[in-house]
Amino acid sequence: MLTRVNEHPRRAAVRHLVTTDGMTREDVLRFIHLAEHLRGLPRERLRQRLPGRVIATLFYEPSTRTRLSFESAALKLGANVVGAENAIENSSAKKGEALADVFRIVGAYADAIVVRHHEPYTMAEAARLSPVPIINAGAGWGEHPTQALLDLYTISRELGRIDGLRIAVMGDLKYGRTVHSLLNLLRLFPGVRVTLLHLASLGLPEPLAHRLRADGLELTEASDVAAVLPEVDVVYQTRVQRERLERPEELEGAGRFRIGPEELALLPAHARILHPLPRVDELDAAIDEDPRAAYFRQAENGLYMRMAILDDLLGGDAV
Repeated sequence: MLTRVNEHPRRAAVRHLVTTDGMTREDVLRFIHLAEHLRGLPRERLRQRLPGRVIATLFYEPSTRTRLSFESAALKLGANVVGAENAIENSSAKKGEALADVFRIVGAYADAIVVRHHEPYTMAEAARLSPVPIINAGAGWGEHPTQALLDLYTISRELGRIDGLRIAVMGDLKYGRTVHSLLNLLRLFPGVRVTLLHLASLGLPEPLAHRLRADGLELTEASDVAAVLPEVDVVYQTRVQRERLERPEELEGAGRFRIGPEELALLPAHARILHPLPRVDELDAAIDEDPRAAYFRQAENGLYMRMAILDDLLGGDAV
């Protein structure tokens, strides 16, 4: 949700991107349009979007794509970057500093803060305390809004639309924050039908599933991957979040939900496979060169979507 807080002299209205709750279809389409616009601008014009701005990145969990794409996005827009790659070890968090103090202090140094944290409820507190925009770059098992936006940007670029698509979501739906945010945005697009493929122990949290259905998203459960794949336009594959498992037995049978050459042969020619990455063994490298494998293009799209997010929140030059 793009929330506004009017309590700090640095901005008349501070806007944050901490959750997909409250976002509208128009918000999503605006970000997609802006990402595509920025993609086409010459390098020298991009550098004029956010000159002199400072973006702080605070990552309390590991990251490759999200951190580097945000930092690259900021630099391409003419901003500067400061931050802590492993903030839980390489910042004053190691000394016991309260997060509340961190957000207040870093907000005095930077024009926006990109945060990844292992606690899902941290972002709301950050948005309440920070005098500058907070961007949720992944919050525990909760949400990952910027990933969901780049996922929809990828679907739109690859298939030309989002409305009315048939989408299979596979893997860890319990702890997979990318899935939670993606489904929350898919409910905004008419006619989308989602099939959930997962181990019984790793299903979508029931409160979320109930709310999505109440909001009109068509969700069905299935267990036979081979029966589902011929009927879909998009497969959204995810890894099991081993670092968040409560019990080792939650992993039993995970091999059923993988995609390799045999599964690829079942997909329609127009379909696309997405994955937020990193992958482990749920996505066979043997299929990487197939045009339906869109996950590397998806990762590249993250750069442009995160450029759009920074540009939008920090008031870059009008499109």
